[in-house]
Amino acid sequence: MQAVAEWLLGNGITVLGQKISWAELVGQLCALAVVFLAQRRWVATWPVQVSATVLLFAVYASAHLGGLAVRQVVILLISVYGWWAWNRRSDPVYGVAIRKATGVERLVLVGVLALGTSAFALLLSALDASWAPWPDAWIFIGTGVAFWAQGRGLVEFWLVWLAVDAVGVPLQIASGLYFSAAIYLVFAALVIHGWWSWTRTARAQRELATPVTSG
Repeated sequence: MQAVAEWLLGNGITVLGQKISWAELVGQLCALAVVFLAQRRWVATWPVQVSATVLLFAVYASAHLGGLAVRQVVILLISVYGWWAWNRRSDPVYGVAIRKATGVERLVLVGVLALGTSAFALLLSALDASWAPWPDAWIFIGTGVAFWAQGRGLVEFWLVWLAVDAVGVPLQIASGLYFSAAIYLVFAALVIHGWWSWTRTARAQRELATPVTSG
């Protein structure tokens, strides 16, 4: 297994003078496919995500981005939950049930993002596990929150992803992972479209679930 990982990291293609390892290329393409599948609320988004986490763990670990590497382990665990949750709430006609978060849920999302980022950044600094602990921590916590909200079918998970991308692009560039940075930019466009699509679907599903009263 280690030999395979070393080959995936040590070999790849060169684009515009920049080398892209097979692990980074395939991992980021799988991650991109996850966003595409999530827009359509297909359960297949979760097994594809599992494949992406395995490859990207190796990429970020080799780039000495501890937060981004450990993030893949957390994503793997949350993906198992999301797979289970979406299968439970899947409808053959209307797909996975989605909705807007309540006021309390939004406060929880913001609170976890703020407190989680601060705590994890301090931990990364103490362990010397990342050269950019604060953006690394923001991406780590934001990703966990986004995937949890996605598993719950909350529309706001797209907005969390957008906040993660805003930090992720410059961090990837500074780390020399230019292909990953380009993928993050594509993510941002897909995320905006996904938020719009899920908002419309959540409204339609809410209207279908609301009983019609006769006058």
